Amino acid sequence: MINVALFGNPNVGKTTVFNLLTGSNQYVGNWPGVTIEKKEGYLSNNIKIVDLPGIYAMDTFSNEEKVSKNYLENEDVDVIVNVVDASNLVRNLYLTTQLMKYNKPIIVLANMVDLADSKGIKTNYEKLSKELNITIIPVIAKKKVGLGDISSIIEKSSKDMVRYSIDFGNETETYEKLESIISNCSEAPLENRKSISDYIDDIALNPILAYPLFIGILLLLFKFTFDWVGGPLQEEFGKLIENYIMVPVDDMLSSSSPWFKSLIVDGVLGGIAGTLPFFPLIFTLFFGISLFEDSGYMSRAAFLMDKIMYKVGLSGKAFIPMVMGLGCSSPAIMATRTLESEKDRRITALIAPLMTCGAKLPIYALFVKVFFPKNEALITTSLYLLGIVVAILVALVLNKTVYKTEAEPFVLELPQYKIPALSSLLKNTWNKSKGFLIRVVTVMFAMSVVIWFLSSFNFNGFTEDMNNSFLSILGKLLAPIFAPIGFTDWRVSVSLLTGLGAKEIVINTMAVLFGDLHQALPTVFTGVTAYAFLIFSALYTPCIAALATMRKEYGNKMMMISLSYQFILAWVTAFLFSTIANLIIGSGASIEYLIGGSIILAAALILFNKLKNKSSGCSSCSSCSSCPSHNTCGHESENTKNATNQ
Repeated sequence: MINVALFGNPNVGKTTVFNLLTGSNQYVGNWPGVTIEKKEGYLSNNIKIVDLPGIYAMDTFSNEEKVSKNYLENEDVDVIVNVVDASNLVRNLYLTTQLMKYNKPIIVLANMVDLADSKGIKTNYEKLSKELNITIIPVIAKKKVGLGDISSIIEKSSKDMVRYSIDFGNETETYEKLESIISNCSEAPLENRKSISDYIDDIALNPILAYPLFIGILLLLFKFTFDWVGGPLQEEFGKLIENYIMVPVDDMLSSSSPWFKSLIVDGVLGGIAGTLPFFPLIFTLFFGISLFEDSGYMSRAAFLMDKIMYKVGLSGKAFIPMVMGLGCSSPAIMATRTLESEKDRRITALIAPLMTCGAKLPIYALFVKVFFPKNEALITTSLYLLGIVVAILVALVLNKTVYKTEAEPFVLELPQYKIPALSSLLKNTWNKSKGFLIRVVTVMFAMSVVIWFLSSFNFNGFTEDMNNSFLSILGKLLAPIFAPIGFTDWRVSVSLLTGLGAKEIVINTMAVLFGDLHQALPTVFTGVTAYAFLIFSALYTPCIAALATMRKEYGNKMMMISLSYQFILAWVTAFLFSTIANLIIGSGASIEYLIGGSIILAAALILFNKLKNKSSGCSSCSSCSSCPSHNTCGHESENTKNATNQ
């Protein structure tokens, strides 16, 4: 077996190369001792490829670098395949020079040569290969160009005994030598032409336009999810389940005993059929998020948030686990290991679950469809923004009280914008959304049966009156806690309690307890209490899996803090909204106007702040060192100065 180690800087197309070489024949796990993703795959029966984390150097400052160095030193590596950006060879080949010290056969894949061509960069790869004494292959991975002979090249290279003799010296000397070598092997335009990415960033990173544009893109994402694609698919999927599963099974069991029919129709099918139709929504949402990630916009979002994160005492890198929290809180908490500061790790772990994870989407989808059908995207956007804003405020409070240290510097590469390959988008979307289907047929199935049993039996046996069931006893004990917010029905309290198992189970439980939710919910909630319920669902205690991860990473104390503070925070926020909204709506305003006005006000405040900073001499731009007021404005932006647009 030939063992191939796949190396490369971030954003050079390494994952695309890996997927192209291995197809579906790959395994995803974690490296021992860390939460960094480990991918292994097979190019053929005798060629195994291990995808190492994206790194810039082998300096062992980060966990990614430690994993890569340990793998080269301790594992049997036959060939190194190093993916580099053909339009930025000097920076990318610095890692190559460090890999050469291990005296393993190296194959360099100069990816994105089409991008280099568009910038006017012409490289003689044969000459460069001779200069460095390594194999270099120009490729365009997303178009599947240049990799046809890679299998035979790897087999041939694995038989070579190499000992690289070039001494590149220290870091400065290495870059100087690389610049000299590459200048002799390539032609570049005398003037740096602005790329399409630069023109887009003039708008996307504009100090005034960037944040309203970010909010607008979120609105567009939820329009795509609810109105244009996901919503219509959800409706059709729900009709198929109702017409071809629920109704036939109900007719088939018409002569069965009441408890057995109730078990199958209300317990098993009712719970699963109440949540399964939300899969198209979740798949569509993750498709949109994957599109933002692969196109390069998500890095810009992190860059924008860096300025805000720094003001609350966190490194901009802390926003990366928060973005991961849009998928699931558990990996987001584990991803805090990558942060260098202990303070950043703990604060980020506490605020990451405040982000809206995919499991909360079914709750949002149901309530906005029932109570706010004309403003589904607006309401959902407000909930996502709520999570971000509350997380930032909590971080500010923690930084001013419990943790009082300076933020760590933040270095971020802004990759070129690109059109993602559809196959890669679909694969990433499936990997993110398939967990929902798994939970439907496992956790949610089990919880549906348990909830059905507790709501259908009491000490006298089976009962069709759930108000006399075991579950009603528990629900009535919890109801006084939620009554001040407006949740007076004990079934709502029970639904929130079961959501600690997994947030999707909230809807699962409601489907079992209420039956037809579209008809039942308007009898239980008003517009105000419905949005208060959404606020509470967005912010309250994370699921058991996230709490278990918190305990594993940071101990029992942090787990209990997370469990309790988020419940209190959610209760207080929902209570304040409910109280204020009832006062305002009592004067004639509607809930849509209230929420829409809040978003417009937030955008206006951001613009006012930007204009105020600009008029006072600080543009709050991406490079304070070039600002004429740099020495006098007092604007602290160490993080921003370290952010690089390459």
